[in-house]
Amino acid sequence: MADGILGRKIGTTHIFLDNGVQVPVTVVEAGPCVVIRQKTKGKDGYDAVQIGYKEVRKKCLNQPQYSYLEKHKGPYLKYIREISPDNPEKYEAGKQVVVDDIFSVGDVINVTGISKGKGFAGVMKRWNFKGGPASHGSHFHRSPGSIGQAAYPSRVFKGMKMAGRMGGKQVTVRNLEVTEVLEGKNALLIKGAVPGSRGSLLIIKKASSGKK
Repeated sequence: MADGILGRKIGTTHIFLDNGVQVPVTVVEAGPCVVIRQKTKGKDGYDAVQIGYKEVRKKCLNQPQYSYLEKHKGPYLKYIREISPDNPEKYEAGKQVVVDDIFSVGDVINVTGISKGKGFAGVMKRWNFKGGPASHGSHFHRSPGSIGQAAYPSRVFKGMKMAGRMGGKQVTVRNLEVTEVLEGKNALLIKGAVPGSRGSLLIIKKASSGKK
């Protein structure tokens, strides 16, 4: 259980540390978010907090989203997600969550997002297979090779690495470091790469390891 916030990926750049080392970073717009609802163990079976991000016009919401936000008297928000903070009682409904109150430089975080969809891909691109000889006369270039068994068990095992749709799945990159918090600008600089394309939704949570 850890504090978290929603945001979107802005892009990548690099910065120089005080010792002159160049560090690649990802710029993330984090929040501000609004607390929609508190969930409790007695009423809902578990403790959690629902937060919303990115205010939009009413016509941009579908009927279930609109009805839910109207029921809980929240603003019209495009994204609603759940987090499980250590102290859920401090997240009161209607309260605004800003990045300056949660993260500081040196914090270790986990970032969750939807990876870039790359369509149908073969085994060399999808699973880094080596492939066969590329020279003249070879009949085995980019194929996966044998995938089945002999007469027993005479089937293909589940989980076999094969060609298929690549990307477009939820991915969590763990133990990234916050290199800078831009106070008043709702922005984070995160060391390294995070999943997703520019503008995609990210869920940023503190890692259990705390600080480096």
